[in-house]
Amino acid sequence: MKNRYWRNRKVLITGHEGFLGSNLTKTLLSCGADIVGIDKVKDRPDSMLIGLRSRIICIKGDISNLRLVKSLVDKYEPQIIFHLAAEAIIGEANKNPIKTFKSNIEGTWNILEASRDKKFIEAIVVASSDKAYGSHKVLPYRENASLKGNHPYDASKSCADLICYTYWNTYKVPVCVTRCGNIYGPGDFNFSRVIPDAIRCALKDKQFMIRSDGKFTRDYVYVKDIINGYILLVEKLKRLKLEGEAFNFSDENPVTVIEIVKKIYSLICKKPDYKILNQAKHEIKNQYLSAKKAKQVLSWAPEHNLRDGLAETIDWYRKFF
Repeated sequence: MKNRYWRNRKVLITGHEGFLGSNLTKTLLSCGADIVGIDKVKDRPDSMLIGLRSRIICIKGDISNLRLVKSLVDKYEPQIIFHLAAEAIIGEANKNPIKTFKSNIEGTWNILEASRDKKFIEAIVVASSDKAYGSHKVLPYRENASLKGNHPYDASKSCADLICYTYWNTYKVPVCVTRCGNIYGPGDFNFSRVIPDAIRCALKDKQFMIRSDGKFTRDYVYVKDIINGYILLVEKLKRLKLEGEAFNFSDENPVTVIEIVKKIYSLICKKPDYKILNQAKHEIKNQYLSAKKAKQVLSWAPEHNLRDGLAETIDWYRKFF
């Protein structure tokens, strides 16, 4: 990845302080990119960007503010945009759907509208989600499956996904969409998620609470593999004429919540200690993706299996705690 393509290339990253955003920002800095980041929270005390922020133009702001988004695009003239900012927690989305729709739908059309007539923009990658597909009987989900999210977070991603296609189809905005499995790895400080919370509980000898019945299946993808996919997608977008396309990124290894919790405790050399609450509502029971298109078109493949990715993640959290 440390090639000439990214050296001095102007990049705008929305949500650069978040889990995926901070890991992507750190990687692109090592590749020599010039980065402007916008996030609702500035200078988070827990972040992968500690010690690096002096090398980034950091803007505190909300992407649902169209005037602000337009001013950033006009001022900094980014060649590449990674749109990652979103309300990403399903529980919060259920509690406050309007806030979720403003962030995930309006925020996305603001980025696209601000970019609509800008010739200097070469590529826009928008982080959609596997949840954009909604619930289907046929698994794994492929990119041609219908988008039919039927809960607030899921629907927000379905809508944003369709809006991206509209801006390419109508205005030829060079946008691509990514739909990923559950991303995990260093720098995820949202302990409402299964993997960071299970690691925290195991390291601190606390009982882990499973909100569902423990049998929900998902695919889990290491954050470094997702970043590799994002970078490959941008580098190949023009040459392969990928504008308007969507790509799934998955390790294609779905596991249940109970299985992944047991793996985490095993890697920490402790006996599994969890309680099943069976309280999850408005969530899809089984959901996982096919990454065949990304493998064939982008020559992408995850470099970390679940065990190795979890081991690296656990090592990072040991040092953090």
